Amino acid sequence: MLKNQWVSDVSQAGPVLAVIGHSIRRPFMSNTHLQSAGAKFRAAVAAEQPLQVVGAITAYAAKMAQAVGFKAVYLSGGGVAANSLGIPDLGISTMEDVLIDANRITNATDLPLLVDIDTGWGGAFNIARTVRSFINAGVAAVHLEDQVGQKRCGHRPGKEVVPIDEMVDRVKAAVDARTDDQFVIMARTDAAAAEGIDSAIERAVAYVEAGADMIFPEAMKTLDDYRRFKAAVKVPILANLTEFGSTPLFTVDELREANVDIALYCCGAYRAMNKAALNFYETLRRDGTQKAAVPTMQTRAELYDFLGYHEYERKLDELFAQGKK
Repeated sequence: MLKNQWVSDVSQAGPVLAVIGHSIRRPFMSNTHLQSAGAKFRAAVAAEQPLQVVGAITAYAAKMAQAVGFKAVYLSGGGVAANSLGIPDLGISTMEDVLIDANRITNATDLPLLVDIDTGWGGAFNIARTVRSFINAGVAAVHLEDQVGQKRCGHRPGKEVVPIDEMVDRVKAAVDARTDDQFVIMARTDAAAAEGIDSAIERAVAYVEAGADMIFPEAMKTLDDYRRFKAAVKVPILANLTEFGSTPLFTVDELREANVDIALYCCGAYRAMNKAALNFYETLRRDGTQKAAVPTMQTRAELYDFLGYHEYERKLDELFAQGKK
């Protein structure tokens, strides 16, 4: 049974499951009114222009994103490499590495999750296995890119792309593998840096013809670039607003005017988290105490609030109070 066929209203699953929330769900067999993860993502894209999708490198980060009102979250392949494995984003991490973190996020929140699957981790059968694995993990959408297998970060020099026919075959393999027709296959093109914007648009059109639901033109430099892509592909397009990259940090109003459908903030949260952690380590090592860093920390009360900690405790007390009398 697919993970996206699980009850999202856990209050129907009894008192214990209701408290534990989206970490424990029960399957259903006949409720056709519940949306799949992919359907939720499509609905979110249709409802908010541009849809702000924020990177969530941990399950806890995803819960915070949901609490402040975001409607979708993202798992970066480079983020998994750096934060979970401590390695650079150079095509070293595996499908299983990313799948572990994706599972943790989909178990913690019912927000639709978009996942970076790099080049799909192999040929047609590998790509098919990748797509099915992420559908089964409750993921809503994946983006698949046209770089060579030994890929680089999308905002670094020296990128190489595969021939257009090879990427078309990747897209076809991904689309054919879907077990949920609402699951989103997004094609990313890195060709603008290597071949120019006209070639990148030509590629994107071919990817849509091959079945891609949405297009991710990487490392665009102007709003007009996005306008040209949208006019050509006529499907939702994504702008990756990564800090310290090639794309200016456009506002949502600017992106809306350029007909961008999704504004992705892939790495900002974990960059801020990592800077805060480094500040803590440096302060503690320098001062011999963490006192100076305490004002920058999330409090215990805030942590517990996002986790629903006290609800868990109350349920434990209710369940086991009789045994303590």
